Amino acid sequence: MRAIVVVDKNWGIGKNNDLLFSLPADMKHFRETTTGKTVVMGSNTLRSFPGGNPLKNRVNIVLWPGGEKREDCTVVGSLKELFAEIKKYPREDVFVVGGAMLYRTLLPYCDEVIATKVDADGGAEVFFENLDSLANWSAVSESEPLETNGYTIRFTVYRNASPLAY
Repeated sequence: MRAIVVVDKNWGIGKNNDLLFSLPADMKHFRETTTGKTVVMGSNTLRSFPGGNPLKNRVNIVLWPGGEKREDCTVVGSLKELFAEIKKYPREDVFVVGGAMLYRTLLPYCDEVIATKVDADGGAEVFFENLDSLANWSAVSESEPLETNGYTIRFTVYRNASPLAY
């Protein structure tokens, strides 16, 4: 399982249940990376999408305790149900896409994190773990800087030396 996230220079990821930046190059990267794959999210992340609709051309699994079942995505009510559901898919094809609580909960189980690092302060209210300061995690690749919508970004891949089994 992998996580995919955009972080500002303070590892901030969101404010007011929304993204910090509009980054066309990152949206393209996200689409190309996750299309045809499985995305895992919390209910607030689902609600933050246009019309509260799941992402097209992906299997959408939503951890939503007490949430109603839906035809357009798989809703699970507990971590146990979530792990049972994601075991149905190849581990490398499962992407955690938010929000902050789900990232925090599932990070120890992730093999990799694909982080789009923005060289700016987005004034975040919620944050991702600073992978540069966690013993298990190390950066294994980083793209050249890329300009998009007035921001400089880098796609950085981090690997977990000891992911937990699920």
